[in-house]
Amino acid sequence: MQASLDPGLRRDDKVQLMTAPFPFIRNVAALRNSGKFDLLVIGGGIYGAWTACDAAQRGLKVALVEKNDWACGTSSSSSKLIHGGLRYLEHYEFGLVRHALGERRVLSRIAPHLVRPLNFQVPVWKDSRVGRLQLLAGLTLYDFLATGKQPVPRFKSYSHDRMLRHYPFIAGEGLRGGLRYGDCQEDDARMTLFVAAAAQAAGAVCANRVAASGLLEDQGRVIGATLRDEESGAAFELRADCVVNAAGPWGRALVGEAAEPVKLVKGIHLVLPAIVGCEEAFLLTAPQDGRVFFVIPWYGRTLLGTTEAQVADAREAVVRPEEARYLLDAVNALLPGLRWSEADVIASYAGVRTLHDEPAATLAAVSREFTITEPKPGLIWPIGGKFTTARCDTEEVVDLVLHRLGRAPLPTQTAKRPLPGAPMEAAGLGEFTGWQAEALSALARRGVDDEAAHFLTLCHGTGLVRVQALLDENPDWSERLHREAPFLVAEAVLAVHEEMARSADDVLRRRMPLSLLVRDTGAARRRVEALFAGAA
Repeated sequence: MQASLDPGLRRDDKVQLMTAPFPFIRNVAALRNSGKFDLLVIGGGIYGAWTACDAAQRGLKVALVEKNDWACGTSSSSSKLIHGGLRYLEHYEFGLVRHALGERRVLSRIAPHLVRPLNFQVPVWKDSRVGRLQLLAGLTLYDFLATGKQPVPRFKSYSHDRMLRHYPFIAGEGLRGGLRYGDCQEDDARMTLFVAAAAQAAGAVCANRVAASGLLEDQGRVIGATLRDEESGAAFELRADCVVNAAGPWGRALVGEAAEPVKLVKGIHLVLPAIVGCEEAFLLTAPQDGRVFFVIPWYGRTLLGTTEAQVADAREAVVRPEEARYLLDAVNALLPGLRWSEADVIASYAGVRTLHDEPAATLAAVSREFTITEPKPGLIWPIGGKFTTARCDTEEVVDLVLHRLGRAPLPTQTAKRPLPGAPMEAAGLGEFTGWQAEALSALARRGVDDEAAHFLTLCHGTGLVRVQALLDENPDWSERLHREAPFLVAEAVLAVHEEMARSADDVLRRRMPLSLLVRDTGAARRRVEALFAGAA
């Protein structure tokens, strides 16, 4: 590891030597020794990462801590979409949809390597809960709300014959045709990692495996938190003028009795084989009860989900057999040619989101609107929201932080600054496509297969130069980590040394989703564990 990595930074908690997104450094020493911070952000999901990034870019002295790993909770358990939320139009949440569609445009511009266009097909049958005319009206409104230059085409109508010709696995009886619309897809865990790394580049001090065991208070005001380094066991106090609790479904426990009631809602997904010859997603309505779910191509597999169920505790984020059967029954009724069964399920995952505790006929009708609460002076607790809108939601959080600190109301920069890996000349899909063609040629010259090369460009963007340096150093690292998944050994090396991975699970679930794509990760896990042993 001489080509691109400083051996002194491999596994140590050393003071950051340079302001750059990568190497992403677990900087516990700076948390302990840098005096008081302007802002402490607790929670390394997408809301915590964007809060820290925005605040640091606006000049605040920021600490960002995560008790486990970046995006290890809800933020790595989504449907992997950047979307407006077509189904929210049914509940008249026009403002939320417009807000999200605006963010779809922004994110595709500042992170074109991480946010990619994806077409959705919506078949319509004679007995569909939402009829063709209603869908036409909804998609017309959806496109109208998506103001400005968008990364996806406007909706299009498909006939019965064309739907069956392109998608012969669809149920033909009663099929009236269908509609196609566009949204975007992403890798939620890598998006969160890149936003947190961008926070480091702006000056934030970041560390995973650092838990907040309690809040520090002085005369009723929150002035920081007691932190514990989960690797060394050492506890220490970090003082800050303001604290943002971005711990998601775990946040209420940190706030204590001052916390307002919230709903914890679990969503599950199943990972199934690819639909051969199909690169488009489907939005479907379950015949059992009319709930909306997705069928989405992802890394050469298919995501099926989601269901929604209220839970009492975030630890209930597990997939139950009856939930899996519900999804399989629904998809087999509408796409019978796939003939999926429990034996086809490669993996599954569940996440829990925090929503407002409001009366509603169904969980789908509970508002996803974002609000900011202040349960105690000095403590800010955001509630609600969605992955797509996290960037602009956290603008409001940082605006409030600046106000509470008595600072000038500086404008946010996050909508303008490309995330790490975006082509720096002019971020956007067109520029990225041109860069990608050159990158694929460079990877082919290094012996990387086409599928792995394609996903390398999407996972790393222009940061691919770090992977290429490793391949030049050791050509054997161009091998796949697992023959059935498009990830290289070099990516695992990079995760261990430059992406703050601290365990094999960090590498195989979040730096790359290998454990979601293959059933047996034993050999890959042993190889990653050997990398950690060599870096210790």
